[in-house]
Amino acid sequence: MDIVPQFFNRTLNKEFLNLDNTLVCDHIKVEIINGIPRFVNSKTYASLFGDQWKQYKKTQLDSYSGVPISGNRLNRLLGDLENDLNGRYVLEAGCGAGRFTEVLLNKGAVLVSSDISTAVEVNLENFPLSDRRLVIQADINDMPFKNETFDVVIGIGVIQHTPNPEQTIRDLFDLVKKGGTLIIDHYTFKLSYYLRLFPLYRIILKKLPSEVTIKKTKKMVKIFLPLHKKVAGMKALSVLLNRVSPVISYYDAFPQLNDKMQEEWAMLDTHDALTDWYKNFRSKRQIVATLKEIGGQNIWCQYGGNGVEARCTKIY
Repeated sequence: MDIVPQFFNRTLNKEFLNLDNTLVCDHIKVEIINGIPRFVNSKTYASLFGDQWKQYKKTQLDSYSGVPISGNRLNRLLGDLENDLNGRYVLEAGCGAGRFTEVLLNKGAVLVSSDISTAVEVNLENFPLSDRRLVIQADINDMPFKNETFDVVIGIGVIQHTPNPEQTIRDLFDLVKKGGTLIIDHYTFKLSYYLRLFPLYRIILKKLPSEVTIKKTKKMVKIFLPLHKKVAGMKALSVLLNRVSPVISYYDAFPQLNDKMQEEWAMLDTHDALTDWYKNFRSKRQIVATLKEIGGQNIWCQYGGNGVEARCTKIY
């Protein structure tokens, strides 16, 4: 547990002591449960995500699938930083089970992985604490760190699920050191989303408990995924199937995944897509405008991945 007070006293707004599995400072007490400081209650708008990652602990890890999907995506977002993270302080906001944690640790980052949900427990199980590794459960809009703490702040696959994406981007940028880099992505507008029955499934499922939603999405995948496999590569038929199918399929995007992995990815991302409480969309223009507004420099932004991908530096 030495890493907890050691790291936090370098980065938190106040100096904490580690007493009986509790971080204590003045009248502030933060419980350390199973090695993880908990700055939030587990019952949040993202609670279903925590249960989701406990069900699919290793699905998106490159070391598990044998395909560098997460590594390739992160490297594209890192740009020139791809081979320059060794020893750098990195915050990974919305860490989930650790698909990008694995890549960042392999690059030598001094890493803080954070999530608002109990996904942090799976992340820690997959990648234990070390002298360059910390895991916390915290709200992305209320991180317990001083401004300008990190060389690199990364928010991939998370900002669209927060109540106010622009505020989330601003809050993450505040944590970037001068000369440091913010790396993000965000869902973008797609007409096909509104031409599907997809939103109707969401209205129902996102209000149900995880033991129900996970079971129902598994059943959906068992029914629809074989159909997605049959029409893979046939654009017209795929479009028609997507009108009624709630299943997220990767037979076209990641054909190198075997059938077992295709099913796991479909179950995971179908559940993710149908149970997120917030699902925001932003265009490339909107993301660039937000980064300019907060003072981002050297802005790189493009359509790709899950929608819009971007990074910027903090000069002053």
